Amino acid sequence: MDTSRAFLNAERCKGCGLCIAFCPKKAIAAGSRLNTKGYCPPEIETNGQCTGCGFCAMMCPDLAIEIHEESTR
Repeated sequence: MDTSRAFLNAERCKGCGLCIAFCPKKAIAAGSRLNTKGYCPPEIETNGQCTGCGFCAMMCPDLAIEIHEESTR
């Protein structure tokens, strides 16, 4: 079975929080670590809440989020 999931490139992120605000499953939370540019990117929860809907990727002004298919086989 294949599923989709969001992946964050933390180095591209400026920590605007739009992905957090628009995630319908609340699978993205505020992060606690700084990237090399001094921004605090969010963290995508790994507990299976992310459905890969793509809202976060559509809203990201920095193109820091991509949706990838994962095989669960």
